[in-house]
Amino acid sequence: MHGGAEGSGAPIGNQNALKHGEYTREAKAFRQHVRELLKDGKEMLDDF
Repeated sequence: MHGGAEGSGAPIGNQNALKHGEYTREAKAFRQHVRELLKDGKEMLDDF
């Protein structure tokens, strides 16, 4: 049911949004770190 009626919606403790962990704080921080490393590497290569 997609209304605002009492009892509708996802059950409490719903874990359906946690299937792969792609959007966890740790995963986001890791991807940011990799982007920074790649940027630094490209800058180093441009200096040669």
